[in-house]
Amino acid sequence: MDHRYDFVLFFDVTDGNPNGDPDAGNLPRVDPETGHGLVTDVCLKRKVRNFVGTVKEEKPPFEIYVKERAVLNSVHDRAYQALKLDPKKAKQPQVEQCRQWMCQNFYDVRTFGAVMSTKVNCGQVRGPIQMAFSRSVDPIVSLEHAITRCAVATEKEAEKQDGDNRTMGRKFTVPYGLYRCHGFVNPFFAKQTGFSKDDLDLFWKSLEQMFELDRSASRGQMSPQALVVFEHKDALGNAAAHKLQQRVTTELVASDQPPRTFGDYKLNVDEDNLPEGISIQRKF
Repeated sequence: MDHRYDFVLFFDVTDGNPNGDPDAGNLPRVDPETGHGLVTDVCLKRKVRNFVGTVKEEKPPFEIYVKERAVLNSVHDRAYQALKLDPKKAKQPQVEQCRQWMCQNFYDVRTFGAVMSTKVNCGQVRGPIQMAFSRSVDPIVSLEHAITRCAVATEKEAEKQDGDNRTMGRKFTVPYGLYRCHGFVNPFFAKQTGFSKDDLDLFWKSLEQMFELDRSASRGQMSPQALVVFEHKDALGNAAAHKLQQRVTTELVASDQPPRTFGDYKLNVDEDNLPEGISIQRKF
C-alpha cells in the first residue's frame, strides 16, 4: 500500500428505507434543512463487514470484530491467550502486541479501525479506510404505509368474536433516491494495521456486491451504480481529495419529472487536465 486513494460511490434505493433513524421512529434519515436523504458511514461499513464475513467464512485473517451479539472483551481475551499474556498485568508493550494480533486476524479492525481499550485492553486502531455520510443527489420523499398482520399472537386474541384481531403497523419507504458517498484510503495507517493491496481489492469487491447478500423487504431494492476511484502516485497524495471528488458530477436528464431510476441521471467524470500523479479508475 504505497498509494493514496480517494473515491466516490453511488448507490440507489427503490421503494425501500436505506437507513432508518431510530430517533425518528425509523423514518429514513434526512437533512431537515434541504430534504436530502442521509445514510450513515456505519451503515455501509456494516454491509462490508457482513459481505467479507460471509465470503471469507470469518476465518483468520478475515474474522469480523464488530458483529451482532459479539462480546468484545471475550475477543480481546483471545488475543492475550494466543500470545500467552496476562491481561491483568499488561503494560503498553503487551497491549501493542495484542493490538497487532487483532489487526492480523480481524479484517474490519485493520480496515476501519477500532477502539479496543475496554476492560481487557487491546489498544486503539485508526483504520486506513474512512467514509463520510452518504447524501442523496436530490431531495427525497418519505412515504408512510399502513400494514396489517392477519395472524394473531395469542389464543385470547383469536377468540375475539368481532374478527377485529388484526395487528396494525407502519412501514416507511423512499420511492427512489440516488446516494453519493465519499471515501478515503490512507496508506500510512494501512502500514500500521497491515492493510494490504489484497485487502483493498476485497473492499472494492464488497462495495460492488454488498447489497446482494443484504436483501431485506424493508430496504427495498438497493443497488451499487458507480464507483470512481482516484489513485495518487505516492502515499502523501498529489491533489486535495475534495477537488478530485468535485470532478464527479451527476445531471438529471429529465428535470420535469422526479427521478425513478439511475437511468434518469447522467454521470460525468471530468478527466481533463488531471493533476500530475493522479489516475482515474472506474471499478463498476
